[in-house]
Amino acid sequence: MACFESSALRVLAGWCLLAGAAAFATLGDSEEQPAAAAKPNPIYTFKADHDPDGIGKFYFGREISHVMGHLAADWLERPSRIVEEAPAKLIESLQLKPSMTVADIGAGSGYFTRRIARKIQPDGLVYAVEIQSEMLEILEANMKRHQLKNFRSVLGTERDPKLPASSVDLVLMVDVYHEFSFPHEMMTKIHQALKPDGKVVFVEYRGEDPKVPIKPLHKMTEAQVKKEAKAQGFSWIKTLDVLPRQHIIFFEKRKAAAPPPENEASRRPD
Repeated sequence: MACFESSALRVLAGWCLLAGAAAFATLGDSEEQPAAAAKPNPIYTFKADHDPDGIGKFYFGREISHVMGHLAADWLERPSRIVEEAPAKLIESLQLKPSMTVADIGAGSGYFTRRIARKIQPDGLVYAVEIQSEMLEILEANMKRHQLKNFRSVLGTERDPKLPASSVDLVLMVDVYHEFSFPHEMMTKIHQALKPDGKVVFVEYRGEDPKVPIKPLHKMTEAQVKKEAKAQGFSWIKTLDVLPRQHIIFFEKRKAAAPPPENEASRRPD
């Protein structure tokens, strides 16, 4: 979730996992072969000197931000969000239909899960995916309070949303993707979870606009989203800028997920 620059709304949370590569050697049957080193992980780079709002891990030149913790769940339900994000316009833009299966990735307190559930009831289903069990408890309480039952809570991991294969019509990620610690792995799994004609929607604060009062690492430009999604096996459909501060960027899945990008060399700080 995005963080405001205002100190009154600042959210502190998150953790990071840093992945590394190992080396190995091979010997031939009849003669000694030169040692072969394992190919470095080409996906991520790492820097010791980095933005304090980030985890020091970079993907296509973008530093990954910290994750918002469950203690900030009330911030997700702030009344000002109606004006700041215009959630009704976002839901309308998704063109949801009854009987659809939708995945709300990084569902948080259920702010959008319940709006989606109302739109696709009674036969539609929302998967509310979170990596924090505490956040799912908050979400479930909110859904119960709003008397909504057409959802399933899913405890995912940083690498896997734990969704059934080829089961989802639409994946929605609102102010969440920039926090993925393993974006390539997560999007590969999301690719697998989508139906053949499934779509994924990135909603991110506009990184091109300095007037958007969000910390830089919690914003993304349209160009950056397109670059990363292309490497993850998705084709761009359209971008809507009907919200006050955010892009709505639609993609569809290609037939096969793209291999890990080759243009980033893995590097750890000295």
